[in-house]
Formats: sequence, C-alpha cells, structure tokens
Amino acid sequence: MYHKYKSAELVKPSGFDLKDRLVSVQRVTKVTKGGRAFGFSAIVVVGDENGVVGHGLGKSKEVAEAIAKAVEDAKKNLVRIPLNKGTLPHEQKGKYGGARVLLLPAATGTGVIAGGAIRAVLEAVGVHDVLSKNQGSSNPHNVVKATFDALLQLRSAET
Repeated sequence: MYHKYKSAELVKPSGFDLKDRLVSVQRVTKVTKGGRAFGFSAIVVVGDENGVVGHGLGKSKEVAEAIAKAVEDAKKNLVRIPLNKGTLPHEQKGKYGGARVLLLPAATGTGVIAGGAIRAVLEAVGVHDVLSKNQGSSNPHNVVKATFDALLQLRSAET
C-alpha cells in the first residue's frame, strides 16, 4: 500500500480516540469562460494526543465537505511519534520545500511555544512542553510537512 511516509511505521486508525484540528482553509478560484468557479482546500491534523498523528488535505466546492475529506485522508496516514514525558526526546530539524522547522525539548511547565501550523501538529501528537521556530516559508502546507519530517526523524530514548 502506498503512503506518504516511506520509512515510517504506519498505524491502523482503529482503537484510537482521534481528535482533529483544522490547520487552514483556503478559497481557491478557477477562472473559466463562464466566470469564476470557487472551491476550498482544507488541511487537517488528527491525533490521539498520545504519540499518534496524521495529516490530510481535502478539496471540495463546500468547506464542510473539504474538511471531511481532509480528516479521512489524515486517518489513512497515521504514524507513531516517540515522546519523552510530555516533550520530545531530543532536538530535531525538519524541512519541506521552503519551510524549515526547528523543534527543541523543553522543561516541564514550559508549554507549547509554537505558532499556527506547528502548534496544531504538536498538540495533536500530545507534546505538552516544546520550543519551536519556523524558519523560511510560512505556507501551512509546507510547515505541516516540515514538522512531520522533523517528528519522523525523532528516535526514542531507548534507541
């Protein structure tokens, strides 16, 4: 079966209490002979807040339908992320396209110091204390994928 993450271990969606978070909705316009045709694209992150997370993209003429499609896509691409007492096991950088993401473990009580798309992904994973920096592109598509790139490179403390 094809999936987005070649090296990651995919997780079956059954048995998890998944919560979805809307990262962004964009209105897209196609100019045709008869005028403008509007559509919507939605990026959603789903996770059980205990180390399992996935992201998806949905497109439709209606916002609600685009979000529903994105949630279904996200559930097909769930991966397990190693956590260490509510934070990350070590510092990690991720990149995708023009987006660069830096994730740093933080002491207990720090909270999630992250902006927009990175925050949605980290909260869905279940990270409670982390410092992050988005460098380069702020395009939510690429920032989500760069964050996943960083998370998938994480190694557990045992490893």
